[in-house]
Amino acid sequence: MSRVTITTKKAKHVNKFGKLILDDGTVLNGMGFGFSKTVFGEIVFNTGMVGYPETLTDPSYNGQILTLTYPLIGNYGVPDPEIKDNDGISKFFESDKIQVRGLVIHELSLVASHWNLSLTLDEWLYNEKIPGISGIDTRELTKKLRTKGVMMAALVVSDKEIDEKKIEKQLSDAQNYNSEEFMDDVSTHKDEVFGKEQDSVVVIDTGVKNAILRNIRNIGYKVIKVPWNTSIEKILSYNPKGVVISNGPGDPQKCPDTVKTAKSLIEKNIPTLGICLGAQIIGLAGGADTYKLKYGHRGQNKPCVNLENDQVYVTSQNHGYCINPDSIKNSEFDLWFTNADDKTVEGIKHKKQKCIAVQFHPEASPGPNDCKFVFEKLKNLMEEEKSAKK
Repeated sequence: MSRVTITTKKAKHVNKFGKLILDDGTVLNGMGFGFSKTVFGEIVFNTGMVGYPETLTDPSYNGQILTLTYPLIGNYGVPDPEIKDNDGISKFFESDKIQVRGLVIHELSLVASHWNLSLTLDEWLYNEKIPGISGIDTRELTKKLRTKGVMMAALVVSDKEIDEKKIEKQLSDAQNYNSEEFMDDVSTHKDEVFGKEQDSVVVIDTGVKNAILRNIRNIGYKVIKVPWNTSIEKILSYNPKGVVISNGPGDPQKCPDTVKTAKSLIEKNIPTLGICLGAQIIGLAGGADTYKLKYGHRGQNKPCVNLENDQVYVTSQNHGYCINPDSIKNSEFDLWFTNADDKTVEGIKHKKQKCIAVQFHPEASPGPNDCKFVFEKLKNLMEEEKSAKK
């Protein structure tokens, strides 16, 4: 019987000065770790209990300072970022870098232990020049964000004393998250191909998670990942069986090129699936409207009701914007999923065309796999297309 060696590593980029300053004037002191740096961004919270490597590399968090509500973070460390699967897709991460601007936690585990351990959390943040702060009452912080809504914040990690007044002035001058442009940072800048199958699915990359690519590969299709502003003509040149418009950060109304492409996909009846930001983009393309939620949905236990069968699914979510339910009545869509907690829109289906969209993450990563069937739904739409041609 072979023995498994459990790797153990100790934190070393710790015990720094740390301050979290919110734009409502709140100042929270803690232990800085990771990289010494000052960052500004919208502060949000995620209620998930596991999966910080996947969460921190999710492009939907680009531009944000993330608070994890689970009290102890870092105990199982971080796997090797260089490990890829057979298709060349990162095996354990959702993108090629940490996407959050900063990390806020209650307690950092100073020792990490796991069979798959390559880095400690503080070491990973240090390598990628991301600041972190621990010793924060994340429960109190989350209650504040739930009451007042998400807001801009400054996170400072320093090797020396921090000038609070100076940071407050910089925060008041910082660009607001709502006005930021993210696509050039999160989207691919060239077409990328994964797999060798004849039938392909084009993924419009508005900040796609690797798990979406993996799931499309798992249902048997080659993936062609293209930039967010790729024209309909370029997409059709690949003769795809279907198109996926991915998740991503920011306001969907700041993606007019993608909305224009989505309109063409609907008109041409190309089987299309929108996920998260992609769902909002498809909603806009079909005459619905979008708005910003007070504090968003970020976690791994969000209940959604499938209106086709009244079944409740537990979903993984990460979004700050949503489709306006009142706007669906006069749009091209029917409501498909709704949120059991707050009745927000969680999925739509086109009334006539082969177009579906979900606000949650059917690929999870991290989170439950209850909704992977959504990829099978897309496959069915694409296979119908094939049968019709026959």
